[in-house]
Amino acid sequence: MSSLQQWLSHASDIIWGVPIIVLLLGTGIYLTLLLRGLQFRELRYSLWLALVKRKEEGAQGDISHFQALMTALAATVGVGNIAGVATAIAAGGPGALFWMWVTGLFGMATKYSEAVLGVRYREVDPRGNMAGGPMYYLARGLGGGFGKTLGFFFALFAAIAAFGIGNMVQSNSVADALRSSFGVPPVWTGAVIAVLSAMVILGGIKSIGRVTEFFVPFMILFYMAGGLIVLAINWQGLDDIVRYVFAEAFTPTAPIGGFLGASVRESVRWGLARGIFSNESGLGTGGIAAAAAQSRTPVSQALVSMTQTFIDTIVVCSITGFAIIATGAWMQMDSATGAALTGAPLTMRAFQTGLPGEWGHTIVSLGLAFFAFSTVLGWAYYGERSIEYLLGVRAITPYRIVFVAAAFVGAYVLEFGQLQGLTLVWSFSDVMNGAMAIPNLIGVLLLSGVVARETRSYFQAQTGRRG
Repeated sequence: MSSLQQWLSHASDIIWGVPIIVLLLGTGIYLTLLLRGLQFRELRYSLWLALVKRKEEGAQGDISHFQALMTALAATVGVGNIAGVATAIAAGGPGALFWMWVTGLFGMATKYSEAVLGVRYREVDPRGNMAGGPMYYLARGLGGGFGKTLGFFFALFAAIAAFGIGNMVQSNSVADALRSSFGVPPVWTGAVIAVLSAMVILGGIKSIGRVTEFFVPFMILFYMAGGLIVLAINWQGLDDIVRYVFAEAFTPTAPIGGFLGASVRESVRWGLARGIFSNESGLGTGGIAAAAAQSRTPVSQALVSMTQTFIDTIVVCSITGFAIIATGAWMQMDSATGAALTGAPLTMRAFQTGLPGEWGHTIVSLGLAFFAFSTVLGWAYYGERSIEYLLGVRAITPYRIVFVAAAFVGAYVLEFGQLQGLTLVWSFSDVMNGAMAIPNLIGVLLLSGVVARETRSYFQAQTGRRG
């Protein structure tokens, strides 16, 4: 098993190496230029569509604009917003947060394009539900054997990845957080997650949309409130945030306290990698959720969908990063091991330092639990759309049942200690996630002309609107 783990780790390093990160970021830059900075020009209008208007009455689709956005946010606002940001800062210094913002700002154009194509090439399945996403715009948009082959591999990678990072790893994180913070046995956590997941997932996208419509805003506001209180209490460090983030994004970060220092290259590398991992722009998942939305035009839903990247990276990740920098937690060391803090323990230290009593520990622990559970819901839908594409609608119900069972297993394995099997699940899913991006980006780039035409047509018809 150790040799398999080594092989998967090596494969992950290759897939998530410099070439794929350059491709992901380069695609976002290209689409930004092609669309003339649409994500900046139309952000206010997009937020109005997503958070104020929220739906298009009478439009074809299964769920509202807002529910589609919340489903996408459920999948992306996860452990990466707590542990991923901390890892980036611990390895690359405060400047890494700047490069996370870069992935978010350019990634909005990629997310927008994925959503345009997701709605443009969606179709009604035999059950009367909308089905769309990269597998459909690759097969129908590109066409021929090439497009169908890319669509097949995307769906295969997505269906497998959903069980790992979208399921077992998440339920394991919830069980670990609740056991360490409140002494809850993993078997009970696994049972509750399985029951709650079944109640939501077995009802399909309409059930997922109704739950995420309430749950996701609550969990985001809960976590943000804790982070903003940390910043309010530690307001003296706010000037340092601006200075560190912008200045050290382009200059080497010197060793300070428990931080060993980092080069500009490390700052760029970790910031870009963790930013892309957090917002998933380029992986194609946003196009799956967008395809289910009630929308008369591909562009109206795409404008809503791109706010997901903005909320995930520019808002939520920034709250975590600001708290870590303002409290000085990124310079502290683990008293038990003598090593520099990283990952979730670093975010935990920041909130514990910034808030009185055990409030910081409680907020981060519950935040991890909320974020991880929501990711299970979002990825359940991505997985079932993928398995439907591969095997047809008859495979959906069995897939849902196995998915729910896997959520229990992911938590239950903690009863047996730190099993190497879960590490394998994480590594394998990491490889699948990266593999999803390759066929998707090929499709987005080759179909970028379709995105541009749909965009021009929409805004020509909306000339008289008031954003």
